[in-house]
Amino acid sequence: MAPQDRYLTLLASLPAHGPLFGAKQTPVSRLRLNQRLDWLEPEDAEDLARFAAVVDWQRQRFGVDDEDAVREAEGTIAEIGNHFTRAHATWRLELRTVLAALRRRRAGQPAPSARRGWGFGRWVPTIARNWGEPHFRLERVYPWLPEAKQYLDDDDPLGLERLVLGTVWTQLGRVGEGHEFDFEAVVVYVARWDLVARWTRYDADAALVRFDDLLESALMGVELGDVA
Repeated sequence: MAPQDRYLTLLASLPAHGPLFGAKQTPVSRLRLNQRLDWLEPEDAEDLARFAAVVDWQRQRFGVDDEDAVREAEGTIAEIGNHFTRAHATWRLELRTVLAALRRRRAGQPAPSARRGWGFGRWVPTIARNWGEPHFRLERVYPWLPEAKQYLDDDDPLGLERLVLGTVWTQLGRVGEGHEFDFEAVVVYVARWDLVARWTRYDADAALVRFDDLLESALMGVELGDVA
């Protein structure tokens, strides 16, 4: 089967994504999705694996030195042969760098060195130069930055998570225009699947934490209704 026909069959076999924030579960199980991804051409499968290695939060190694992590990510992205996939992976890591800078500054950390070691991508020197500016003078590039900063200032992690996931979801829709039954469309589908999985997991985890908080309050002699 020709790759074009193979990918048409692959994508046609997958249920469409609904709205991100209305989802209660992913449209297809991880097992079935992986079974469909076995139809990828070998070089495309390798590119998708590299993409996941740098983008998927569940695959990130914590406790690794920043400079080592950035160097490893740069090396992995450089090995991605598909331009579309490489460009979106780059965009995602640059977004994370900006968010990490917001968090570092809010934690009281001083301006980082302008060297590339602490973050990924083209905005590292700009952030270092404009550490004292509320949005690092990047609000034209990232119009959502003021809102993200506000969520951080308000200690609203759920609001920030929703903003970031929605931003990535919208970007995928934008860059995916014109790609329907090709490898790029597969990348968009898988990336959106990961966003749905992350949101539904986050929502469930938040509910569990809320329940634990209520239970602890009850054990302290506080009525549940007072803190609901």
